[in-house]
Amino acid sequence: MSEIMDAYWRAPAMARTLATAIFVTSIGVYFGFLPFQWVYFHESLLFQFPPEIWRLATSFFLSGPQLGIIMDPYFAYQYLSQLETTLPKFSRKEDVLWYLFTVGGLIIIINRVFLDSVMFLQGLVVAMCYTVVQDQRGAKANFFFFTVPAQLIPYCMIFSSMLMNPGIIPLQISGIVAAHLHDFLTRLWPEFGGGLNLLPTPAFMSRLVQTPRFLKRDYGTAIRNPAVPTSGSSTGASAGSVLPDSWRTRGSGQRLGGE
Repeated sequence: MSEIMDAYWRAPAMARTLATAIFVTSIGVYFGFLPFQWVYFHESLLFQFPPEIWRLATSFFLSGPQLGIIMDPYFAYQYLSQLETTLPKFSRKEDVLWYLFTVGGLIIIINRVFLDSVMFLQGLVVAMCYTVVQDQRGAKANFFFFTVPAQLIPYCMIFSSMLMNPGIIPLQISGIVAAHLHDFLTRLWPEFGGGLNLLPTPAFMSRLVQTPRFLKRDYGTAIRNPAVPTSGSSTGASAGSVLPDSWRTRGSGQRLGGE
């Protein structure tokens, strides 16, 4: 048991937190411990007193039923861990967090304006997958029993939904639209259009993810020893994985689920 917990805490912090939130919320809702009315999103609930702003996050925490309780947290972990640890575009954790905020916000707007959805996890999973595979063009990846170009994995996910759960296809498409718009505003337009990054990571995001090395006191300044874990920090977190290697990758670009 201690080995499992050690592996859990070594996993990328944001990926493990999102996967845990999805699993716990889904178990709570589907087994009747947590009312669905507490987690879904509707914009009217932001304009009452007090505003229920937690729904901006919890609306991404509910998986599909049955097998989705396992697979949705796994895919969310798989793609977010790659964003967090392997993509040069996201060199800092605040960049990943800002990506989640902006892409999640775009998914909410698209769905509330055009689709009337109230839960958005499948859109976010496909969005993260789309962003990950942009750096894998030219590589091959396994999708179940088929080998396809890596950049087609998000579309394979949508195609598989035609057979298993057609109702989520519009939500998944909204995820691709949101991820492509983010990529255009932050990479394509600056690199190929000569413009500016229109969604730069704001400075305040750094304060959300970084622990200050210096502690200000009324009677002086204390320098925190980085070797000593502090309260509220996530100790032992690294770019490890709680998943077997055979589930995660078999060479460049070969990722499960994608796989």
